[in-house]
Amino acid sequence: MLTEFIAQWGPGMHGGPGWFIGPIFFLLFLGLIATVVVLAVRRRPCRKAAGERAREILSERYARGEISSEEYRERLDGLS
Repeated sequence: MLTEFIAQWGPGMHGGPGWFIGPIFFLLFLGLIATVVVLAVRRRPCRKAAGERAREILSERYARGEISSEEYRERLDGLS
């Protein structure tokens, strides 16, 4: 009796509701991987933007007279 039940409702392509559980978990796993990748890319700092911001700050300090033209050029070369 038990073997007939297992054969009828056990995992497999032709019997029971268990055949669709594997693909559902696989799709959920793929969705999880895609979510992790998207979040990792969004949170990654952009080096180009950080370098541009440093040049802006340096230019602002030079414009306010906080640093000399020689120091401005030295620091600008250091950012390149």
